[in-house]
Amino acid sequence: MPVRKLKPTTPGQRHKILSAFTEITESKPEKSLLAPKSKSGGRNNQGRMTMRYIGGGHKKRYRIIDFKRDKHGVEADVKTVEYDPNRTARIALVQYKDGEKRYIIAPEGIKVGQKINSGKGVSPDVGNALFLSEIPLGTVVHNIELRPGQGGVLARSAGAYAQLTARDGKYAILKMPSGETRMVLVTCLATIGTVSNGDHFLIRSGKAGRSRWLGRRPRVRGVVMNPVDHPMGGGEGRNSGGHPRSRNGIPAKGFKTRDKKKASNKYIIERRKK
Repeated sequence: MPVRKLKPTTPGQRHKILSAFTEITESKPEKSLLAPKSKSGGRNNQGRMTMRYIGGGHKKRYRIIDFKRDKHGVEADVKTVEYDPNRTARIALVQYKDGEKRYIIAPEGIKVGQKINSGKGVSPDVGNALFLSEIPLGTVVHNIELRPGQGGVLARSAGAYAQLTARDGKYAILKMPSGETRMVLVTCLATIGTVSNGDHFLIRSGKAGRSRWLGRRPRVRGVVMNPVDHPMGGGEGRNSGGHPRSRNGIPAKGFKTRDKKKASNKYIIERRKK
């Protein structure tokens, strides 16, 4: 999915790289699949700021996405491919034979008019959702469940995918987008293909105002704060302070924060790359 670079007619345009949106076929979302989405501005129910650098941003409505793909054995037609302001991937509107409409995460290469299906005995074509027990080894998948019936939670962002490398008893072995190799039950569903909008990582906003439209306020570096505000703050002039660490004092850059007794450790064969 290509990107386009604008002519430098203004300072904000000079470094701007945008998505070309060539794959988008519809600009208005399906009304029945919209839900309201409110903003907190980073404040809790007492009005106190608990998350910094959040506020403003364009008003959005949430698109209800079918991550479960639990309508098994019922064929669906792909009606549109749409932009979703709530995620980096594109979404596709599908209509089932019984008339029901749902949004799914659009895989790379999906086309309007294409037929998709899910469940047992389905062919491993792009957009189809199958159990990991039925997917051929070496296949690239996305929207992977961690628990049967939970709905896909892994590999859902733009360009993400995992590869099914092996099966061992009741577990499938997947190479995750992070480089981690882990076991997942073969009774979990996954969708064939790579998530759409793989060029998302190339996008450059070009100006600070575009971040404000997304609801992101300016982030302040710890080294320019005072000692009372951050462990790395203080010092005369441009002295950057001490060992890199978070505002709460947790070391950064290589310090392991994962619990050694975490229950899911036994499913991880190889940790993600540093």
